[in-house]
Amino acid sequence: MVPLKCHARKCISRVREHVSRAMFACRAEYSQHSIAVLKWTRYLDDQVFMALRSFRATSALVALLTIPIVGLSLVAGSATAAVPVPIPVPTPVPVPPPANLQGAQGSPSATSFWLTSPTGMIWNMGGANSYGEINSPLSKPVVGITPTPDAKGYWLVASDGGVFTFGDAKFYGSTGAITLSKPVVGITPTPDAKGYWLVASDGGVFTFGDAKFYGSTGAITLSKPVVGITPTPDAKGYWLVASDGGVFTFGDANYFGSTGANPGLDPAERLIPSKTGLGYWVLDQNGTAWSFGDAGSAPPAQGLLFQPVTAGDKAVMFAFAQLGKPYIWGGNGPVGYDCSGLALASWQNAAGISFARVANDQYHTAGTPVAMSDLAAGDLVFWGSDSTDWTTVDHTAIYIGGGQIVEATSNQVQLNALSQWGDSGVMPGGRRP
Repeated sequence: MVPLKCHARKCISRVREHVSRAMFACRAEYSQHSIAVLKWTRYLDDQVFMALRSFRATSALVALLTIPIVGLSLVAGSATAAVPVPIPVPTPVPVPPPANLQGAQGSPSATSFWLTSPTGMIWNMGGANSYGEINSPLSKPVVGITPTPDAKGYWLVASDGGVFTFGDAKFYGSTGAITLSKPVVGITPTPDAKGYWLVASDGGVFTFGDAKFYGSTGAITLSKPVVGITPTPDAKGYWLVASDGGVFTFGDANYFGSTGANPGLDPAERLIPSKTGLGYWVLDQNGTAWSFGDAGSAPPAQGLLFQPVTAGDKAVMFAFAQLGKPYIWGGNGPVGYDCSGLALASWQNAAGISFARVANDQYHTAGTPVAMSDLAAGDLVFWGSDSTDWTTVDHTAIYIGGGQIVEATSNQVQLNALSQWGDSGVMPGGRRP
């Protein structure tokens, strides 16, 4: 059963997109020999009506679309009774299975994590709680974030090894006053949260609190820089991970595989061990997780530094800057956006790439098709009423990673899970502009 709140929001978003397409159609018809008037009215917060009137000299056509929305709740919950939507049902046709949002490696199964920027801003993904962010200018950029073991706080680390604490994270020291040969790129706590390790891009390791030293790659010439460090569950070893997903083991850490031979579009950033230590996830910077050994489908909540590397990353960062702006039907920014307007503006402004304005045209023509299991940051994802018919697409969103999206829907630009409405209506593939 789809939560009623989400169902209502999805209905409103789809109606708006249908209206947008109708407006474009009206403009085309007007250019031939008609006058079109589009009217959108909302009654008492529980019914939405859209009437499209096209007047001709010899005939008149009035189309009315009515969608009742009843019993909206501020708390998402299951609806006790389905609300009928009086939209004509097309003749049934065979359709392929809906897109599976819980698919295999790298697919968009939803996870909870934090994203931070070099300035110390924080975005909470998938229900992760916020414990603060850096609001003052920094002498060196933030390069890493890691949560406390109970996920009730996190540390941020800057490239000079300066450490910032939030929530229940405690300070045990830093390299901020030391001249480093290579910049610090990551931080990870000991399992009891009474210490942490810092790691530099050459694999040099620094220990604080009860963290112990088990070795480093500081004396080795690496093909790709180290980007993260993670301890084994018993803290008697650790893994280092490079930006291409290559994995290095020290102490009692074992090797279970890597993405080094087949890296994704976004660089790897963290390695997360399974509870047993007999497997791990390698996380890309956008939250996409790759599992090895006995690691399951989704890792525990983590923190990731998000920096624009690809054109898609840049589009995501632009969309992040629009968070909280109002949903405006037909909006192209900068004051507000509708769903397809946000997608287009993000790619135009951040990467200089243009494509169609309306959602169904975007699904049909924007860039190249991409499988749901291969989604990367910035890819466009879509919803429609018929997975075999591109003309039924009525909503678009921008994929971030880790099963999360940024979209203009309901009343504002916001962060949501790709699976927020289940598999219902999700088109079987995305587009990469």
